[in-house]
Amino acid sequence: MAQKPSIPKGTRDFSPSEVAKRNYIFSTIKQVFETYGFQPIETPSFENSETLMGKYGEEGDRLIFKILNSGDYLNKVDDVLLQAKDSLKVTSKISEKALRYDLTVPFARYVVQHQNEIEFPFKRYQMQPVWRADRPQKGRFREFYQCDADVVGSKSLWQEIEFVQLYDAVFSKLNLPGTTIKFNNRKILAGFAEIIGAADKLIDFTVALDKLDKIGADGVAKEMMEKGISEQAIEKVKPLFNFHGSNQEKLNQLQALLIESKEGTSGVEDLRFVVEHVEKFGLESAKLVIDVTLARGLNYYTGAIYEVSAPEGVNMGSIGGGGRYDDLTGIFGLNDMSGVGISFGLDRIYLVLEELNLFSDIELPKPKVLFINFGDAEAAFCMKALLALRRNNIKSELYPDSAKLKKQMNYANKREIPFVVMVGSSEIENNTYTLKNMQSGEQEVCSLKELIRITAQL
Repeated sequence: MAQKPSIPKGTRDFSPSEVAKRNYIFSTIKQVFETYGFQPIETPSFENSETLMGKYGEEGDRLIFKILNSGDYLNKVDDVLLQAKDSLKVTSKISEKALRYDLTVPFARYVVQHQNEIEFPFKRYQMQPVWRADRPQKGRFREFYQCDADVVGSKSLWQEIEFVQLYDAVFSKLNLPGTTIKFNNRKILAGFAEIIGAADKLIDFTVALDKLDKIGADGVAKEMMEKGISEQAIEKVKPLFNFHGSNQEKLNQLQALLIESKEGTSGVEDLRFVVEHVEKFGLESAKLVIDVTLARGLNYYTGAIYEVSAPEGVNMGSIGGGGRYDDLTGIFGLNDMSGVGISFGLDRIYLVLEELNLFSDIELPKPKVLFINFGDAEAAFCMKALLALRRNNIKSELYPDSAKLKKQMNYANKREIPFVVMVGSSEIENNTYTLKNMQSGEQEVCSLKELIRITAQL
């Protein structure tokens, strides 16, 4: 007996109804992207390894799927290297390409490679799958889609304001209320590291701080001490462990705490500009909240940091995020090209909408009209009408087999097709069609012109 087929862990098949729901999210995001002036691009699913490796930190590099070279990929590996069992050195010999880990680094490569063709500032959006060799769990897959929007070639904080508004516009159109856009600035984190004398431990400091909601204040303090940050330094940042109040109150507290740090003060000013203008213009459904523990993407973010959380009560990680990178293209030799961007986690957004029963109005693509097949002569006559309907953008199909009428009718009912057309010898002789309304059960004989008029109205 043949073994039942399966798919790799962390990947999924999608049924017609699931694809319809996903396409609804795609089309909503795409519509807002284009409303805000973004242009689409696409990049290959795999890149040269040297393009990706070293751009995501040590942990990120481990999660990149490597592609074996074609042919005898062990040919370039000598016996000494094989016996040493050094996986990193062996991998560099047997794999020259890798599946993309995200869309941001390939976008940076695209900008550098096509810089003479691009009009700056360049606003691009991209909706494609990415791959990560992560441990699969709810909302985390090894193959998933990212929907990114970025602007490169401008340092304007107005772009950061627009991205908050763009997030809000998408979630409003998806009828997803209660999302929270968490907002921070790397300069603020760097300022705190500076004033406690731990500027050389910025990453260790922020990684620990980012875990505050998971391990609590004592856990954060313990982890910082394990990373070599002194008790005196930790004492100075303890106000961050219990940082509450309105956005305005938080800004005032940050201003006072970071008064001795030029970089930290600059970060507060940037944060204030964005927050105050967002609050001035207002948001439809999302809420903007300053979160000083937010520290995602510090390997390349240099200013604003975004993270979007699902509505309260939904057990889901972030459903979006992003930030400003002042020199991401510098990794490919194009310096001083500032950019800022955000990403939507399509798969997690799907799970949130499903959990909240917000897909009730999404219908599967289906024809308006099904032509019953009574045989080749009748099918040939139906084909004339079928082509005419399709040319008038009326979705229609012919049942492919001359099966029993009951079977064909059941097919129409299960797919919720509203009209059925039946053609026999009488209809062929009179050049007419018998149209049945599947909901009311009413039937009428009509010409092709009338058939088009009636079905076009639904």
